[in-house]
Amino acid sequence: MKKNTTKKIYVLDTSVLLFDHNSITSFEENDVAIPITVLEELDQFKIGNETKNFEAREVIRFLDKLSGNNGLNKWMELGDDRGKIKVIMDELTLDKVDAEEIYGNRKNDHKIINAAISLQNEEKRHQIILVTKDINLRIKAKAIGLTSEDYETGKVKNIKKFSEGLPVIENIDAEIIQRIYQKNRVKEKGILGKEKITNGYYILNNCTNSVLARYNGESDSIEKVDKKYVFGIKPRNAEQTFGLNALLNEEIKLVALEGVAGTGKTLLALASALEQKNKYDQIILARPIIPLSNREIGYLPGDAEDKISPYMQPLWDNLNFIKNQFKANEKKSRVLKQLEESGLLTITALAFIRGRSLTNAIFIIDEAQNLTPHEVKTIITRAGEGTKVIFTGDINQIDTPYMDEHSNGLTYLIDRLKGNSLFAHIKLEKGERSQLANLANEML
Repeated sequence: MKKNTTKKIYVLDTSVLLFDHNSITSFEENDVAIPITVLEELDQFKIGNETKNFEAREVIRFLDKLSGNNGLNKWMELGDDRGKIKVIMDELTLDKVDAEEIYGNRKNDHKIINAAISLQNEEKRHQIILVTKDINLRIKAKAIGLTSEDYETGKVKNIKKFSEGLPVIENIDAEIIQRIYQKNRVKEKGILGKEKITNGYYILNNCTNSVLARYNGESDSIEKVDKKYVFGIKPRNAEQTFGLNALLNEEIKLVALEGVAGTGKTLLALASALEQKNKYDQIILARPIIPLSNREIGYLPGDAEDKISPYMQPLWDNLNFIKNQFKANEKKSRVLKQLEESGLLTITALAFIRGRSLTNAIFIIDEAQNLTPHEVKTIITRAGEGTKVIFTGDINQIDTPYMDEHSNGLTYLIDRLKGNSLFAHIKLEKGERSQLANLANEML
């Protein structure tokens, strides 16, 4: 049987290029086409300090360098083991289908669809696929018979493992559990079976006793995990105990705390950072700004601090909760005040951290599920010597339009680094905020 060798041409939407500027070279030996409308939209995004602005500039630089003194309106080689690229001009070859006529206006989305249709009419021997992270654009394209798909590079296919609870290893010999309690660790020797993973956390159980434990891949041993109080905060369940163990472990430089609202992710991260204040020069809490109703923060009144303040309020709420554990004249209350006044404890928007090199700091990034994989990578590469980076978030609560539970930065991070000796992932499942919050998470 003859193998199907039909070459594909991927038509890229603006949303793909703003998500990952390397997307142009991510389609193996297949060809890539960019509608000229997309270049016009990139021009609108090239100024600014947000990630999308950096991505737009990178795409523009790449295309300029690739083309040299040549035009981009004809097929051009992308390089070794890659296909070709060209820009689709406005002189379109449309037959029976015209998206602007069907949908009744000249929106850029319809121009992009028409560019793909025109290419389909010209390149009869190729399969034309419109690639976009805009779900509605995909639906519109498919509605008029054009093949369209999401940008798949970096997407995590199997996220079922993310929803699994804490590994409970049953029928552990009572003598092993007793030895862990007595000596704080034992050699693994097959106890964990297929569940074994570096910096994995487990409940080891038998009929009469149990122990909380972590697998240390460096020493190939199972270590006892003790419940610890940090800056007035005590863990209320096994997963919070595991979370604090990872957060306080100096050998684990990167931690991902994942869970629904009210499970204590941000609170544990902040409390553990304050507990270790003498080990680090600075504590930084940051979160991405997701504008409401598609309006940028520039519309808000006041200076930069006034504009970002509403977005940072959840972080201040956690800090205030910790403050309320102590009376005003207590030592830890005074320490918190000193940290804030000296600037050693900073709460800010993630955009303001860009370009900095963070040395000997604890860096907590809240709502990390709203970051792209590229943004997560950029943040981690800013970590200098002695820095610990903590990501918190809920992969099922995405606030940005072009990502989902499979493609966001937090999912990508957990999938790629799980099992690395510098990394630990803990899923917090039990809500501890209130009975009402638990009811909403479970029933609504």
